[in-house]
Amino acid sequence: MGWGFTPSGTGKKLLSLVVLGALFTTLGIIIASNLDFTAKTVATQISPGYPVVSDNHGNPTSPFVAVVEKVYDATAHIAAQREGVGRYHDDLFWRFFQIPQEPSMSYGSGFFFREDGYVLTNNHVVENATKVLVRTSSGYQYEADIIGTDPQTDLAVLKVKADRKINYIPFGNSDEIRVGDWVIAIGNPFPQQGLERSVTVGVVSAKGRSNLRFGEGTPRYQDYIQTDASINPGNSGGPLLNLKGEAIGVNAAISSPTGASVGIGFAIPINLARAIVPDLIATGKVSRGWLGVYLANVTEETARKQGLEAVRGVAIEDVFKGSPADESGIKKNDLLMKFNGQDVVDVEQFSVLIATAPKNKEIPVTVLRDGQKFDVNTRVVDRDEYRRAHSDQFTSENDQRQWLGMELYNYTENIARTIGAEYFPGVFINRVDRGSPAYRAGIMPGSIITQVDNREIKNLVELEVAVENIKDREKAVPLLLVDPSGNIEYKAIRP
Repeated sequence: MGWGFTPSGTGKKLLSLVVLGALFTTLGIIIASNLDFTAKTVATQISPGYPVVSDNHGNPTSPFVAVVEKVYDATAHIAAQREGVGRYHDDLFWRFFQIPQEPSMSYGSGFFFREDGYVLTNNHVVENATKVLVRTSSGYQYEADIIGTDPQTDLAVLKVKADRKINYIPFGNSDEIRVGDWVIAIGNPFPQQGLERSVTVGVVSAKGRSNLRFGEGTPRYQDYIQTDASINPGNSGGPLLNLKGEAIGVNAAISSPTGASVGIGFAIPINLARAIVPDLIATGKVSRGWLGVYLANVTEETARKQGLEAVRGVAIEDVFKGSPADESGIKKNDLLMKFNGQDVVDVEQFSVLIATAPKNKEIPVTVLRDGQKFDVNTRVVDRDEYRRAHSDQFTSENDQRQWLGMELYNYTENIARTIGAEYFPGVFINRVDRGSPAYRAGIMPGSIITQVDNREIKNLVELEVAVENIKDREKAVPLLLVDPSGNIEYKAIRP
């Protein structure tokens, strides 16, 4: 005898409704899927913070894989050889026996940005190099020509004559990236360990970082992208990539108490590189823009008084007479809020905009004057060409001297206004010849000499006296300089 159940009339109705509901639910799912039962590419999460997609076979994979596969072999290992200093260089033993100096080597990264063999890297990777070798992912090594270098942005362009097809990384638009966007860094950390083409992933931590100090050779123009993608010694010059596989930065430096990555790395925005690379390829150096204004950051008091929503923009403290700014009607006490369509943030960022702006073309500028905004058109001229054409405005008596590859003038109030800097007694470095002792010491044009061999220098006459006192010196001579950004730095130059 078994247990059985015979549904009543009401039970039959309930059962029918349940079956009908299940049928319609299933039909709805089928319609919603467009009758497509193949594997979908869907975003999931297998570890906190990292996005994952499914490939065509439904297997979970990282979105970074496709980017790395696309650009991996466009990243290069760079070895730069310099004339080194032997360990006996400063003692009598070395001088007596003339022991040859041992060449020193530095290592870094770079990436091909054109299919005809052009490589972008950092200036500090190849600075003062007598020989540069570029090794590709295929294992082939090529000797590269240094096409152009720019210490003030820490960028350099190399060229190799490769006998094989070159994969290259296109430039993206660094202005479009946002804080929090995913980025990928590829480079050669800790070169002695052979960790070539290491891939690290992170996000954009911040934009527009400036006023950073990295010791000797700190770049004048700074507008860094900050990232927590791991960057270590040897990564310098490698690409920082977006998820399209485009270069949006050139990895350049880290901030670390240990010398290794602690998640604070800096990359030069690719739009800054885009602005100067044509000059480096064409002439080997960069043509700097000049507007003719003396700048200061907007204060909170001024921002409140002018009704600004934020403490942004730059204040015009003075205008150089006859300059492009003067000709366009920009006046003392004006606030510049936009330049060539970009919001002006502060003096550092505006200096980069001016230095890299197209020359001798009309550029729209938004000016705030007495609470009223209006637009004017101005132009930017080549700074060095303007100095040469108006040299009488740069010196009080046209005094000029050459010393160790530097073209020197008395530092005057006119020069201070022209370069947008504070005036104080000293000697102005107008030009530094490539390959000269001053160039090898990392001295930049636009710096002001205030001491030579611990002797205060106020003008060229005092410099002449100091030079005479050290004319037989064999050891390096210390110089105290104020660099173009106003920072005090020590340099050692060998006569």
